[in-house]
Amino acid sequence: MKKLDKLILKAFMGPFLLTLAVVEFILLTQYMLKYLDDLVGKDLGAEVLVQLLFYFAVLLLPIALPLAVLLSSLMTFGTLGEHHELTAIKTSGISLTRILRPVLLTSLALMVGAFWFNNAIVPKANLKAFSLLWDVRQQKLALDIRPGVFYSGIPGYTIKVNDKQGEDGEILMGIMIYDHTQGSGNMRVILADSGRMFTRFGGQYLGLELFRGQSYVEQPDARSRSGATFIRQAFNRNMITFSLKSFDLNRTQVELFSQNKMMKNIPQLESYIDSLQGRLRTERGQVSRQLAPYYTYLRFDTTGQAQNRRAEPIQVAETRLPALNVNVLEQAANRARNVRAFAGTTGERLANLAKESGNYRIEIYRKYVQSVAILLMFLIGAPLGAIIKKGGLGVPILVSILFFIVYYILSIMGEKYGREGVMPVTLGMWMSTVALLPFGLFFLYQARNDSGLLDWDLGRFVPAWVRWPVRRYKKVV
Repeated sequence: MKKLDKLILKAFMGPFLLTLAVVEFILLTQYMLKYLDDLVGKDLGAEVLVQLLFYFAVLLLPIALPLAVLLSSLMTFGTLGEHHELTAIKTSGISLTRILRPVLLTSLALMVGAFWFNNAIVPKANLKAFSLLWDVRQQKLALDIRPGVFYSGIPGYTIKVNDKQGEDGEILMGIMIYDHTQGSGNMRVILADSGRMFTRFGGQYLGLELFRGQSYVEQPDARSRSGATFIRQAFNRNMITFSLKSFDLNRTQVELFSQNKMMKNIPQLESYIDSLQGRLRTERGQVSRQLAPYYTYLRFDTTGQAQNRRAEPIQVAETRLPALNVNVLEQAANRARNVRAFAGTTGERLANLAKESGNYRIEIYRKYVQSVAILLMFLIGAPLGAIIKKGGLGVPILVSILFFIVYYILSIMGEKYGREGVMPVTLGMWMSTVALLPFGLFFLYQARNDSGLLDWDLGRFVPAWVRWPVRRYKKVV
């Protein structure tokens, strides 16, 4: 039996590692495409890009594991069935459940490991990944001076060139520079026939050497009729140095992002949920006391005089109501509007607290659901592979994609319904698992009884005491 277990595990591990790498690559590519606009043109360097890819690969691993288990289980047992190895093993007296046991134990180990990974490693990777992504988004585009376009990426300057020459575009022709460093608008202008651009001091500064040009400076002058004087200065060679500090990638402290729910493990999430629930109960208990000042009770005497009382039962006697009707109705309308506004804002605030608490509960359930999905996909893939008896990458890929898409859609729908309060959070997060578990059990039942996928004997699902009258009737007939 140990040799048989080793044989099955060896047949499973190869496709599993291969499919895991392929699925991880596909998911990572699709995920990084969402942030492509934030990465292109910023000269981030290989180190930053490798860090982003590594962190996002870690985040996507819990999603890739269930699909990899589903596909590799289908391929493994489909190949064994296609080559009649399952039939040979069964004829030696070994049941299908015993054949599935080594892969089942491996799936259980992967489920436990995925839960630990999702709870301990993924929050830290989230913190690193999204803090780095935030810094990348805040970084300016790399220095890119284009011919015929005003470039204002360097703080305090606006540059325009007519043409760029040279192998690296370092030779500039027809240069115009507006100097805004003095905060005086466009009153300082530099024109040059040509120039040369290069970096200085290890790339921290940009040097711009100008040739055959003039600088113009406009200065306010009260003695001049025009109110300003112009200073023009010609030069054959002029050197200007620009600081490139604003193009550096400044790293933000990761602790500033640690309060997000994606960066917390289960104990931290539960602690935060408890604080939200306590705050929600406190604010709900204060609603009645906060509403009391909005109500005023009036008691009228027989002379028509009104007395204001708060928090007392209404006592109404005979009064000359027409004389006070307008005043009382205006007060009542104003207080009704105030109560409505208070009820609206308070209800919205309480609803937001309840929704936020639900979002944190969703994060807790996600860690469990993604882990259990590994076992669920094994229950679907392994028996189904034994039934269809097709290995390779054809039918297993189609079947795996079909079931994974259904699972993914149901997961998104359940999470959305739980987030919006359409259904309880618990039911919404487990909806995909509950919906697909009967399929896995049915496939296992069919494979154990050597039945085809469409070979349904409904009589086996009906209790004997229900089938007995039918058999008795057929016997009599």
